[in-house]
Amino acid sequence: MFGEGSSGAGVGTTGLVPTRFVWPHGGRRVYLCGDFTRWQETLPLSPVEGSSSVFQVICSLSPGYHQYKFIVDGEWRHDEQQAHMVDTNGNVNNWLLVTKQPHHILPPTSDPVTLGATMDVDHDMLHHIVTILALMAESGATIVTAAEAEASKKNIMDFLLNHSAYELLPESGKVVALDVTLPVKQAFHALYEQGIPAAPLWDAAAQQFVGMLTASDFITILQQLESNGAVFPEEELETHTIAEWKEEKQGLVATTRHSLVSVGPDDTLRHVVDELLSRDIAQLPILYYPAHALVPELLHLACLSDVLKCICRHFRHVPASVPLLSQPIGTLRVGTWVPGIAELGSRALRILRGDERLSQALAVLIEARVSALPIVDENGVFQDVYARRDITALARDRTHMLPQLNELTVNQALQIGAAQDWTGSGSSSSSRYMMCLRSDSLRYVIERLALPGVRRLICIEAGSRQVEGIITLRDIFHFLLA
Repeated sequence: MFGEGSSGAGVGTTGLVPTRFVWPHGGRRVYLCGDFTRWQETLPLSPVEGSSSVFQVICSLSPGYHQYKFIVDGEWRHDEQQAHMVDTNGNVNNWLLVTKQPHHILPPTSDPVTLGATMDVDHDMLHHIVTILALMAESGATIVTAAEAEASKKNIMDFLLNHSAYELLPESGKVVALDVTLPVKQAFHALYEQGIPAAPLWDAAAQQFVGMLTASDFITILQQLESNGAVFPEEELETHTIAEWKEEKQGLVATTRHSLVSVGPDDTLRHVVDELLSRDIAQLPILYYPAHALVPELLHLACLSDVLKCICRHFRHVPASVPLLSQPIGTLRVGTWVPGIAELGSRALRILRGDERLSQALAVLIEARVSALPIVDENGVFQDVYARRDITALARDRTHMLPQLNELTVNQALQIGAAQDWTGSGSSSSSRYMMCLRSDSLRYVIERLALPGVRRLICIEAGSRQVEGIITLRDIFHFLLA
């Protein structure tokens, strides 16, 4: 073991790993003590040049778990911003896991202008490293190198480039399409009854598919009618056709797409994924144009879950070609997380309370461009999710007027769907959402997202069931193709 300034600090003795300890909370004299000093010897920390409140020392430690503590001006202290635990004697100690991989030790800056910011980032990085190592230890996984991670992504990319959308076609099944002359309310009633989030639109006069009707369209309709300040006129939803609504929408929403986006069965899976991600859509019709035929055949609605299923099937028997999938999800830059877990500068996860107004929840879904939000109780414990497709439950009742959004809570909206005893593919909680832990592997997450109807995993803390993050299909593909 070497303190700072010893000849062994920079390179380490055989089997030992250089490890940096930082005390950023000030003091006149700061010492380090731990199990690696048999809790008897103390090592002095040196002030970082240009700062009187940050102290550091570099030691060479053997791989494994270590507990340690600081002695600041004669008082035993632990750093609450670093990983800490209570030992068998009731003492609170900091801890870390040292692995054989060398720890990255950043030299302190001598620029007094940037010192504060640099040390903050460095401290956050140390905390991030400790968290990652703890997750690795909990999962039992081994750290993959950057080269192994890139090779995994390349193998997945090669698979997507060498396989076609034809492989997404199921052996049997049905595809629901809606005629543009269908009244709006009947159309959304059909989506709800069939348990599907969207459907292609067929124009009989033009003899072609002209667009898609989605749950987001229904949200836009309800928001528009609610903004008029009146209870939704039932007759307006009963008489307005899809074609009329789409024409009105083009004047209301500047980003409305004017033509149907589709792929062919011979297009690559990479092309399918690129279209879904770049156009921010959940489903994509696979159309086949037979020779000498004027009308295309609608074969399937492709989605990211279909592609993920193909990836799982292909790599299930060759796990060595994708070692990246063995890594705990909490160690990877994928998903949206609550403050404290999310990386600095990244978007934090928005969480709903069940007593929040439905109008507010819908506004967040649209503005944040997300498909679902987790719902928690007053203690922050996960309860359910509210997804865009849940809004179609309000269109099912054909005898009562739709309530105003400002008078309906999220819980009440979910109860409407539950009371109607929907038996579609999205009714059960097992397909509405699934849960995972940050220590679960990327392979575990991918295999569950590949299940029919599952579009997201809610990451919770094991003991408290408090929400830590959410991982969606789009998150996975943005990560794998980055």
